[in-house]
Amino acid sequence: MAVQQTQALPPQYVEDLQRDLGTQLTALTAAPLATDKFAPKVAGQDQAQTDAYTMATTQGQGIGAFQPYLSQAGAYSGPQGYQGFMSPYQQDVMDATLAEYDSQTAAGITGIGQNAAMSGNLGGGREGVMRAQYQNKSDMNRALLQSGLLQQGFTQANQLANQAFGQQQSLAQQVPGLYGQDISTLGSAGAGQQAQEQAQLDATREQNRLRAYEPYERLGFQQTGIASIASGAPGQYQSMVQPNPTPLQNALGIAGVGAGLMTGYGDYLRGSKGIA
Repeated sequence: MAVQQTQALPPQYVEDLQRDLGTQLTALTAAPLATDKFAPKVAGQDQAQTDAYTMATTQGQGIGAFQPYLSQAGAYSGPQGYQGFMSPYQQDVMDATLAEYDSQTAAGITGIGQNAAMSGNLGGGREGVMRAQYQNKSDMNRALLQSGLLQQGFTQANQLANQAFGQQQSLAQQVPGLYGQDISTLGSAGAGQQAQEQAQLDATREQNRLRAYEPYERLGFQQTGIASIASGAPGQYQSMVQPNPTPLQNALGIAGVGAGLMTGYGDYLRGSKGIA
């Protein structure tokens, strides 16, 4: 006795929908997905970060950071260090002071002659002794005066040189810290700008990814609707595109789309061929 097999075929409009879904699926998957349009990208270093790196590796470390200040400090030390701090008017002051002294000395010698004339000793030996004694004492005082002026100028210049020497040494000690502050400031500012650039790249990547997956989303939604109509049970479509997906989530999503679509397409083929 022959066995009769009955099969409940879906309505014609369901078969038409399934056939249309298969056609779209074939066309959609004929070409590979252009994943390079939404591949992750890394924002490059901002110029401030580059400057910070350059400063840290060249100027901000080692003796090169404070060598100029040490060299300048060396110029302010030693036997000749004071010369750069001598007043340009030092010689003028000395000349004017000594000229005034010489003028007073000459007046003193004139007074000796006048006194000798009044006492009747003009041109005598006593006048000559007095003149000689006066001149010797005057010359000695003049030398002391000149020496004092020179010493005063040297002392002042030497103090200024020592002060400058200490300042340069202090700067040499502060420079690494100042460079460190500059490096930190540049690095922080550059990192913020790089983060902004990275956010823009991520937003563009997300936009391109959503655009690339849009056809798959439509087919997935269509598949859920067809399956719901065919089974008579309400279906619920779950989007495959999640916010801010990782590359791993992307890969799993693609695999899930392909598996779901292929399952639906297989059901369609079996139904169209009368396979239970």
